[in-house]
Amino acid sequence: MRKYIRHPSDIPLVCEPDEGQASQDTLSNISLGGLSFKTSHSISLGSRIVVKIPLIEPNFSAHGKVVWCESIENGFDIGVELSDQNEAFQARMIEQICHIEHYKREIEEKEGRVLSGEEAAREWIRRHAADFPQIDQLEHSD
Repeated sequence: MRKYIRHPSDIPLVCEPDEGQASQDTLSNISLGGLSFKTSHSISLGSRIVVKIPLIEPNFSAHGKVVWCESIENGFDIGVELSDQNEAFQARMIEQICHIEHYKREIEEKEGRVLSGEEAAREWIRRHAADFPQIDQLEHSD
């Protein structure tokens, strides 16, 4: 059984490593313990980074450590463990916001309806919240 729900892969992310320059990347998934993203360059294991999700107001920002870096077609998939439990819980909220933002874009593209953030949240919650694991399920699942 998957421990964390996969999430939309079209959410922009900014990575600011302690070593090197900031880059505009794409979030792959986010969970209670960390996140992963796709980038054009490798980042050394153990590197400290700051990740930001500019789509969210106010912008989400968290400190983490690179725990894996896998070569993929056209770049790398980077896994980040978040440094602080509060940031991990914030990431859980951001995960839901990313799902809602993705839903909002999808509805506009497929149905031509432009939803406010609140309208999109209400519809997404009504349609999908039951499928979204609760924190206690995440903490106790393998």
